Amino acid sequence: MAEICIYGAGSIGCYVGGRLAAAGSEVGFIGRAHVGAGLREHGLTLSDYRGGRWQIPPPLVRFSSDAGAAANAGLVLVTVKSAATPAAATELAAVLRPGALVISFQNGLGNADILRAALPRHTVLAGMVPFNVVGRGPGAFHQGSAGELDVQAAPALRPFMSDFSKAGLPLTVHADMLPVQWAKLLLNLNNAINALSNLPLKEELSQRAYRRCLALAQNEALALLVQTGIRPARLTPLPAAWIPRFLNTPDALFERLGGKMVAIDPLARSSMSDDLAAGRATEIDWINGEVLRLAERHRQHAPVNARLCALVRAAERSAVRPSWAGEDLLAELLAATPR
Repeated sequence: MAEICIYGAGSIGCYVGGRLAAAGSEVGFIGRAHVGAGLREHGLTLSDYRGGRWQIPPPLVRFSSDAGAAANAGLVLVTVKSAATPAAATELAAVLRPGALVISFQNGLGNADILRAALPRHTVLAGMVPFNVVGRGPGAFHQGSAGELDVQAAPALRPFMSDFSKAGLPLTVHADMLPVQWAKLLLNLNNAINALSNLPLKEELSQRAYRRCLALAQNEALALLVQTGIRPARLTPLPAAWIPRFLNTPDALFERLGGKMVAIDPLARSSMSDDLAAGRATEIDWINGEVLRLAERHRQHAPVNARLCALVRAAERSAVRPSWAGEDLLAELLAATPR
């Protein structure tokens, strides 16, 4: 079907694949039928927080709901939700050509391992998308925050590096992705807080009470990482271990300095917030849940992240979308921590 295949045409997949296609790469998309219907009618309209805009008309969007469309791909970007990774691995194993490269651009830590187990004759790399993508209607996707794509180093990447560079999405290559993944996951611990607040990211992070919630969740994870011997990579101007202290600063100081940490579009929300709004299952088990699994391996507890998991799961089941005030959520998390 195409030289580059996007397996999982959601917000991330459509945005990254669309940017590649807009720069001239041969790209095909695999996803659900209702997504394809929107792309066939509207094409792809892409934008970013810096004012960039790219358009791909409907006839030029190559879409299929059949995994067999990946059979001719030289590169497959897996962008499905983490819960769908085992099924994706099974489908790709049945159709991929020998030598095809696979990159997992997904949340969580273990998706590349699941893909490798099913694809032992292919090169499978862990990747990371640091920025937020917001769906703004059928075929319309907006990059709402800063960041560059990260990927595990491998010789098989070389033929495709220029595709990403031409698209304005250069790949940052790492010999060891685990510290990078943990650094991203520490930032993504805010996804649950943002979803529970029901506010745009920038508005939520402008309030110290919500930031203190994030600091509690991050400190809990950082303490466990120290015991594990993992030092998170530096994805922001501040080292990961310093960020909780920065989050606790007064609003005026945070507002003055926060823009230097990461640029965020005023309308951007976390993917977890979007999932709750759409009535979909979230990826809480692959974000805060990773901290719980790390705690279990050390026979310890992670009560703050456990409480956030419980609150998000309750929100998934609720008929009414919760909108936690910052002080109320902070009190809830503080109550969960041992005195």
